[in-house]
Amino acid sequence: MNQLKDETSPYLLQHADNPVDWHPWGDEAFRLAREQDKPVLLSIGYSACHWCHVMAHESFEDEATAEMMNALFVNVKVDREERPDVDDIYMGAVQAIAGQGGWPMTVFLLPDGRPFYGGTYYPKERRMGMPSFTQLMNAVHEAYRSQRANLEKQADNLHQSLKRDVLAIGREDDSGLTGDMLDEAARSLLASIDRENGGFGAQPKFPNPISLEFLLRHHARTGDEEALNLATFNLRQMANGGIYDQIGGGFARYSVDAHWLVPHFEKMLYDNAQLSRLYLHAWQITGDGCFKSIAEDIYDYILREMTAPAGGFYSATDADSEGEEGKFFVWTIEEAAEALAPISAEQPRALEIAIETYGLTPQGNFEGSNILHLPRPLDETAIDLGMSLDELSAALAVIKRRMYAVREERVPPSLDDKILTSWNGLMLGSLAEAARVLKRDDYLAAARRAGEFLLDQMLSDGGRLYRTHKDGRSKLNAYLEDYANLIDALLELYQSTFETSWFAAARQLADTALMRFRSDDGGFYDTSDDHESLIVRPRNLQDNVTPSGNAMMAKQLLRLAAYTGEARYDAAAREVLRKLSDAMRQYPQAFAESLNAADMLVGGIAEVAVIGVRQDQTTREVLDELQQPFRPNLVTAYSRHDVARHDSIPLLSARIMIDGATTVYVCRNFVCKMPATTAAQTRSLLAEL
Repeated sequence: MNQLKDETSPYLLQHADNPVDWHPWGDEAFRLAREQDKPVLLSIGYSACHWCHVMAHESFEDEATAEMMNALFVNVKVDREERPDVDDIYMGAVQAIAGQGGWPMTVFLLPDGRPFYGGTYYPKERRMGMPSFTQLMNAVHEAYRSQRANLEKQADNLHQSLKRDVLAIGREDDSGLTGDMLDEAARSLLASIDRENGGFGAQPKFPNPISLEFLLRHHARTGDEEALNLATFNLRQMANGGIYDQIGGGFARYSVDAHWLVPHFEKMLYDNAQLSRLYLHAWQITGDGCFKSIAEDIYDYILREMTAPAGGFYSATDADSEGEEGKFFVWTIEEAAEALAPISAEQPRALEIAIETYGLTPQGNFEGSNILHLPRPLDETAIDLGMSLDELSAALAVIKRRMYAVREERVPPSLDDKILTSWNGLMLGSLAEAARVLKRDDYLAAARRAGEFLLDQMLSDGGRLYRTHKDGRSKLNAYLEDYANLIDALLELYQSTFETSWFAAARQLADTALMRFRSDDGGFYDTSDDHESLIVRPRNLQDNVTPSGNAMMAKQLLRLAAYTGEARYDAAAREVLRKLSDAMRQYPQAFAESLNAADMLVGGIAEVAVIGVRQDQTTREVLDELQQPFRPNLVTAYSRHDVARHDSIPLLSARIMIDGATTVYVCRNFVCKMPATTAAQTRSLLAEL
C-alpha cells in the first residue's frame, strides 16, 4: 500500500492499493519534491467521478505507468470534496491553461506548489487529438530538466493571475442593490432557459437549483408569472427524465443529453439537498401535489439510503456497479416482467402499466436496456390505459415498491460514506424546513438527530468546525461554506422547534466566521486565518454546484440581523453584496445565491415574534400562516411565555401576550405594527410590509 492507507476519504482509499506511490496533500510530499528536485504530479478527483475511475483503471493501476510516475514525479492525490481550497486554486490554474476544467484534474507543480501545466483526463493511449498520459509525462519531465527558466516564468505568471482579487471590481455602496438589478438578472435567466426541454443551455444539462430558486423568489417579490411558469416547467421536465430515479427517488448529478434522459448515474448529497428544497418551495407556491411528491421521495431516499446510524448524511453513491455505468438502475422488459410477475394477482396489468408509464422498449434507450422515465404526463398515460389518474397512481405505488425490492438485490453502486459539514448543512436545512412545512414528525426527528450529530462530532471544544468525518474521526479545518451552510441549517431547526439552543449555536458559528474568515476589504475568504499556508488564500465568490460561501454567509447574517438587531451582521452582509452588484446583473447564473441574498435586502425581511401556548388553536393557526406559504424573507421567533428580555434572540424581548391571548408582533428593522391576535390579522400585516 502507498501513503494513502491511513486516510479516511473513500476516494483516497480507492487508490491506496495503486502501484503509484501516492501521497496525501501535505508538507511531506513537497519536502520530498524539493529534496529530489522533482515536479509534483497532483491528481484531484472524487469518489463518484466516472472519468476519475476510467483514468485510474487505465493508468494508475497499470504497473508500467505507475513506475514512470514514481520515477519522474512526487505524486499527490486529493479528494476535492475534502479539500475544496486546493481544488479551487488548481482548477483556476487549469482553466487558465486549458480554457476549461473538470475531473479528474491533472496538474504539474513546481516543488514550491506553483502550477506550471495541467489538464483533466488523459488517456493511456493517444486518441482524439489528446496525447497519451505517458507522452505528457515525458514532455513535462523533459521541460522540467531542460527548460526550467521557462517553467518558472510560466508558474510565476499563473501564480500572479491566481492572486487577482475579484472583490476589487465592486461598488463601495448599496447603489447597485436595487429591484431593477434583480429584475434584469431574472430577465437574463429567463432568456437563457431551453423552452422546449427545460434547463439552461444545450447539453449536458445540470439542474441548476440555485438559479431556479432565484426565479421562485423573483415571482414571490414581483408576481412575475413567466418566472414561475418557466421554473416549474424546468422542475417537471427534470422529474420526468431519467436524471430522476423513478423507482427509488433522488436525482443524478446531470444529464448528458438535452432531454434529461441519460444521466451520469452518480447521486450527490448536495444536489438532492438543494433540489428537495426547491421542489418543496414549488409546492408551497403552486399547491401542485407532484412537487410535494418529488420532495418527499427525495427526503425518504436520503433517510433510507444516505443517513448514517448516528444521524449525519453520507456524501454520494457511484455511477458504476459491477464495472458498468448505470447497471444498477436500468431495466430490460424481460427483467421488469420477471420482477413484476409475483404481484400479478394483485395487479394483473403491472407489466403493461410499467411499460407505458416508464417508456420501456425492446431495444432500450441506453446500451440495450431502459432508463426509466416518464415520456408523457401521467394523466395522458392513464387515459391510454383506460384508468383514472388515481387508479394509475395506486398501481404505480405497488409497482415501484416491487421493482425497488428487486433492484435492492442487485450489486449496488459504491457509497462514499464520509460526512461533510457543508453538504450536511444543506441537507439538514432542507429537511428541517420540510418538517414544519409538511408537518412530518419523522422528518423533524431525523433533523434533530442530524443537528445533534453535527454539533457533537463536527465542533471542537474550542468552538471550531471540522470539515469531514468518517469512521469516528473528524478532521480538517472547516471552510467558509461549512460555517454558512450549518448556520442556515441551525436557523431552520430553530424555526421548526423553537428551541433556543439551535439559534445560540448558529450565532456562535457566525461570530467565529466573522472573526476568522472576514477580509479587511469586505467579504470573506474561503479559508480561516489560521488555515495552512497555500500559494494563495482562496476567495471564490461564484456559485459552483453548491452556493458560494460568501453568498450563503451573507444570507445568514441578514437573518441574524433580523433576529438580533445587530448592525454588525447587516454591515458584513452588505459588504459582500455591494461588491457583487454589477456582477450579479451581468452574470446571474454565476451569482444566483448572491441574488437570493440581495433579494432579502431589496424585499426586506419580515421579523415575526409569536407569544402564546403552542397547543392553542389560535397559535397553531398563526404558525401555519407563517410556515405554510412560501415566505422566503421571513424569520419567526416564538415563546410560550411573556418575555421581558431575551439575551439570545432580542426579537423576543418585550413581547407579551395581550389579555392572555396569542399575540403576534410583525416588524421590520425592529419597528413593529400593532400586535395581531389571529392568523387573518397576521396575514394582513405581512401584506402591508
